[in-house]
Amino acid sequence: MVTLTVFTPAYNRAKLLTRCYESMKRQTDKNFIWMIIDDGSTDNTRQLAEGWVKSEKDFAVEYYYKENGGKYTVYNEAIAHIQTELCVCIDSDDYMPDDAVEKIRSFWAENGSEEYAGIVGLDYYADGSGIVGGDPLPDQKAVNLIDLLIGKYPIHNGDRTDVVRTDLYKRFAPMKVFPGEKYFETHYLHLQISQSYDFLVLNENLRFVEYQEGGLSSNVFKLYRNSPNSFAETRKLYLSFQGTSLNFKFRHSIHLVSSCILAGKFSKVLKESPHPVITFVSIPFGAALTLYILYRTRQ
Repeated sequence: MVTLTVFTPAYNRAKLLTRCYESMKRQTDKNFIWMIIDDGSTDNTRQLAEGWVKSEKDFAVEYYYKENGGKYTVYNEAIAHIQTELCVCIDSDDYMPDDAVEKIRSFWAENGSEEYAGIVGLDYYADGSGIVGGDPLPDQKAVNLIDLLIGKYPIHNGDRTDVVRTDLYKRFAPMKVFPGEKYFETHYLHLQISQSYDFLVLNENLRFVEYQEGGLSSNVFKLYRNSPNSFAETRKLYLSFQGTSLNFKFRHSIHLVSSCILAGKFSKVLKESPHPVITFVSIPFGAALTLYILYRTRQ
């Protein structure tokens, strides 16, 4: 029985997608499905993927095409199709260590249960410079991703790979879609799940990461400007978490104010904020951040 789907968003990165495919072929455990979600590519992604669907004999390859909408809409599409117990997203510019599927499946078979949302593992830089974020996960059986976000654990938190129970994804998906906005932090889903579940800790490398010039991480100010409703929704979720510090609340209130200004709904910011008093105090700082974002993204 296949228990794991690896799904890959793809948008005009056919060359890198080939590298990702080669890493799938090297997996020591072939008992998985590789699902490619094409987010409206105009290069030869379709031809490559459809060729792999027909030719690959060692593991199943599935391919779905959709109109371009951004990575978070790819998550919505993938989750609608996935039928396996677990799933994990590996981006087209990343790839898995040769034994990643084997580690995930064996670890879950030994430790997994309905008590846990899935597995959180490590990301490593592809250039060999170590763990993304610098620190391994806490040395304990399970962690909560919200607690990781707010700094509860004594580590420097970086990017991680989340292997998630598909039934929990389906419970919270689809993510909201704001017309014209192509970015929504997909970790939003994981944080929603983490309000009820912890993730098992697997302090092993599950993904090699290679950030691309022009990728999402290099265009953060453009993202703030072009997807303000999505960012406002994320900040409201952050501000709803219990037990966060005043600094955490103030910092994300500043971003909430800025996103609401950019979205043209500043009049609603205090009503929508879980901490209206702190948000009110943050208004001048949020306005200043908005001006800085506009300056950084000027044409």
